[in-house]
Amino acid sequence: MTSFRLALIQLQISSIKSDNVTRACSFIREAATQGAKIVSLPECFNSPYGTKYFPEYAEKIPGESTQKLCEVAKECSIYLIGGSIPEEDAGKLYNTCAVFGPDGTLLAKYRKIHLFDIDVPGKITFQESKTLSPGDSFSTFDTPYCRVGLGICYDMRFAELAQIYAQRGCQLLVYPGAFNLTTGPAHWELLQRSRAVDNQVYVATASPARDDKASYVAWGHSTVVNPWGEVLAKAGTEEAIVYSDIDLKKLAEIRQQIPVFRQKRSDLYAVEMKKP
Repeated sequence: MTSFRLALIQLQISSIKSDNVTRACSFIREAATQGAKIVSLPECFNSPYGTKYFPEYAEKIPGESTQKLCEVAKECSIYLIGGSIPEEDAGKLYNTCAVFGPDGTLLAKYRKIHLFDIDVPGKITFQESKTLSPGDSFSTFDTPYCRVGLGICYDMRFAELAQIYAQRGCQLLVYPGAFNLTTGPAHWELLQRSRAVDNQVYVATASPARDDKASYVAWGHSTVVNPWGEVLAKAGTEEAIVYSDIDLKKLAEIRQQIPVFRQKRSDLYAVEMKKP
């Protein structure tokens, strides 16, 4: 299978967890009826984004939100990347993505490894580490189409993560993410295109829809980029589903035309995984 349809759900997030989950599931069903085989939700899809909200909305995995994702993935027979939710485990909180297969099996669980701690004077200061702990492992999963690597938002800034995933055979990287009105216009698309071209992979990002009244205003613009660095599909700021047909033959052609993987000087440098 050299092509498949990917869908990104740019969900409007409210303060009512059950509504967020119910509406996410209805969008997932809609995407499946349009032929999507892999569907991704945005970062923090069941909760407003903010350090004050994470402890209140956190749950176990499996838990109520991920149980609904498990059920809808099975109902629709799709691969479902569950954006992320605040996860509680052994007294710690994580920003966690759960992935479910077409039979409802939990295929992967990825905890954001780079926490979003930034200070841009006069623009934005944010410190995820006030309440969240970082994950410490990579996460990939296999589909009949290709292997998929997972990151969350700020992880996209770290080229090494994407390089490791490419080394491990991933052809699609998915980053549920909520950039903001400072970093969004500056870096959101640039980083996606950079990771795609660097590693000759497809890159997809799923953002929450923009809510100007929220304490943290997401940039929106969920995007799919091909290995040539071209933007294949991009949402605006409103709630939407973004579709893109992923062509793995195109990826193979690009890797043949510009064979950077064969040309790397492993005698001079290396990016290596310290921990599986």
